[in-house]
Order: sequence, then structure tokens, then C-alpha cells
Amino acid sequence: MASAFRDVAHLGFVELYTPDFDKSLWFFTELLAMREVARDGDSAYLHAWDDYEHHTIKLTAHETSGVGRLGLRAASEEALQRRVAALEAAGRGVGWHDGGPGMGKTYAFTDPDGHPMDIYFDSEWHVPTEESRPALKNQADRFPGRGVNARRLDHVNFLGADVAENGRFVEEVLGGKPTEQIRLDNGTLSGQWFTFSNKSYDLVYSGDWTGSSGRLHHVAFATDTREDILKAADIFLENGIHIETGPHKHAIQQTFFLYVYEPGGNRIEFCNAGARLILAPDWKTIEWSEAERAKGQAWGMKTISTFHTHGTPPVELPAG
Repeated sequence: MASAFRDVAHLGFVELYTPDFDKSLWFFTELLAMREVARDGDSAYLHAWDDYEHHTIKLTAHETSGVGRLGLRAASEEALQRRVAALEAAGRGVGWHDGGPGMGKTYAFTDPDGHPMDIYFDSEWHVPTEESRPALKNQADRFPGRGVNARRLDHVNFLGADVAENGRFVEEVLGGKPTEQIRLDNGTLSGQWFTFSNKSYDLVYSGDWTGSSGRLHHVAFATDTREDILKAADIFLENGIHIETGPHKHAIQQTFFLYVYEPGGNRIEFCNAGARLILAPDWKTIEWSEAERAKGQAWGMKTISTFHTHGTPPVELPAG
């Protein structure tokens, strides 16, 4: 386990499915100010202005909402080979495949819940156009100066039928470290937050109340300041985007947040969490009880009911 930590450098990209491709594309390019950098079949590749890699989102037209592949960049070629060996030993490997635009050799696998994932090291860095060239050479792209100005992918929160099983996989096979978690009165883990570096979290698993597998709770994008999130709320209000909850501050991880539904139905978070880092090499996982979580968010706002029930793709439960 100790040698596996930091073999995964960070989240690379996430693929989102949408049944309303044009409106979802408008949301990400016009309201979030992402740049479309490639097209491949039914997918558009979108870049957040300070992500160094080729793309941030692969947006794919689909019959329903939900999540496709999640990309993880390995820290080195050697780290990639170590994680591939661990995945194969765990029986979760699918095999090598063409990663698509901006990607080198890529290894596909799934978590215990069935979420498809990729791990890779070879990566094409984003190259700005002449029009999008930044004034500062240590920046990936020109600051858009419009809309929400989503800076980069921050984290992904999966829904899972068994949080503990998925957590063991992330910790033992991928090398993630749990930083915080929720344990219900019956002993069940209902949520775990994992880091691959010194960020407070990169990947989250929340219990899926439907018992389904392979679903998405939300994808989160980082903003520079809390003020950006307040401005985002006004932008979404003016453009008819459903605001689910926030702006507010989480108790867990202390993230300042805003949650909305993009036009395809997927929950999107805008977060300002960059000031909080996990620097202790012997960090001890913070555990929250059911009673503590019932108190609500950091400043007392109760968690809205849909935050526990809405996931994508939607599922139909049997009557009764």
C-alpha cells in the first residue's frame, strides 16, 4: 500500500454522457468557458483553461445521462506498469486500448461497481492556438474572462452499491488514501473521500440508495475564489440552469460549493477547495457519524433531499 501511494498522479479527464448534446455543449463552452479542442464521432473534447493536458471532458451524445470513462494519469511509466500489474492481480483489468485524442497507450479497467476507468502515462499536453495563447507562459491557455471560468477538473464523486468494497479497491489497488469518511449507526460506510497526492480529495464514493451500480453523483470543477462561485450562481440563474443547492460550505473537507444540473441531467459542482491540503504523511482518516452529518453543512444549512436521491443515469425502481 505504501509504495502504491502517488503511483496515480491525478485525475486526468472524465467522460460525461448526455441525451441533449447541443445544450450540454453550450453549457460547458459558453457558461463554463471551456474550449472545444477536438471532435471524434459523437464526442467533443473540451478543455478547461488551466488544465495542462489535451482535454478535461469528453462529452458524448448518449441515450441517457451518466458517466463514461474516468482517466487517471500515472506518475511515470514505471508507476503505470505497477498499477496495471496490481489491476490484473485483482481481476479488474480489461486490457490495453487506443486512448483516443491526446492519449498514448492506455489501460482500461473497472472498479468493483463497474465504473469504467483508464490509466495512462503518455499524454499530449494542451497547445493553445494563436488566439488563445496566454500572456503568462506558465499557464495552459488564455484566461477566458467570461462565464464561470472553470479552471480545472477537481474531483469526481461516484455512486456505489458498496462504498467499503470500492474504497478497498481504491486504497489497495490504485494507492489512494482515504482522508475523510461517513459511517452510519449500523456500521455501514456511506461515503469515502480519497486523495492521490496532497489534495484533500480527488475521488469520492457515496452510497447509492437505489442499490444500482456504475452511476454518477457529480463532477466538480475548481474555481479561483469563492466570489467566482457567487457569480456563477447569478450566471446560472440568468440562463435557466437548475441550481440544486448552495452556495454554501461543506462540513466534510470544508469545500465552498455550488451544485447545478447541466442540461443533460448530470450534477455539476463548482468548488473552492484549493487552500486545504493534506500535508501530514501520517494523516489519520477523519470519520463522521450519522448524528454529526444530520446537523447539516458547516454553517447549519440542511442537506437538500435530492442530494441523496439524484444520480445519473436515472433508474426506475419497482413500485412498492
